[in-house]
Amino acid sequence: MPVLPTTLKFLKDLERNNNRDWFLAHKAQYENATENMKGVLNEVLSGLNKKDVIEGGKLFRIYRDVRFSKDKAPYKNHYGIHFVRAGKEKRGGYYLQIQPGESFVGGGFWSPSPEDLKRIRDEFAYDTSPIRKILASKSFISNFGKLEGDELKTAPSGYERDNPGIDLIRKKQFLISRKFKDKEVLDPGFHKEVVKTFEAMRPFFDYMSEVLTTNTDGEKK
Repeated sequence: MPVLPTTLKFLKDLERNNNRDWFLAHKAQYENATENMKGVLNEVLSGLNKKDVIEGGKLFRIYRDVRFSKDKAPYKNHYGIHFVRAGKEKRGGYYLQIQPGESFVGGGFWSPSPEDLKRIRDEFAYDTSPIRKILASKSFISNFGKLEGDELKTAPSGYERDNPGIDLIRKKQFLISRKFKDKEVLDPGFHKEVVKTFEAMRPFFDYMSEVLTTNTDGEKK
């Protein structure tokens, strides 16, 4: 099932009218858009399972938790879908966001545990050549451009500032993404392009999975 124009229109209208009264008056449009996104989820999940082993897909609720937010708008202006890789040996998560003018496919390691973050940094401190080869590949650059994510301004404690891998060691997140225009999102073959983009993440995911499931001697944990 393709993303329907009515789904993008609902999201555009919601962004301009982000209040409970408008939402309740347009509940039918919301339900249609949600069913459309469930169909997109299933299409992508079917294709992705031919390339990877996926535990499942989750369509996030459109309702925002405003308890601890200064922004009290009750609804998100996008749909988000998360696909979880199956098994402890397969690290990294796939994400698809549909938002008028801001749709994207993403993946990576959003909030690694302190233990995982240290393991990644230790690997980069030892040798960055494998990850740099992946980041410099034609496929990676054409799909994602560069590795993204929050980072420290200086070297984290325990690591030398002049380490050749300090640009990677300073990172706190390891994220990659590809943006899509509305015209691309509405294309009937969009779900196939999403799967191809997820597939392009695999060398990065496979490398990070190997790091996170072994110790610094390369032995399985």
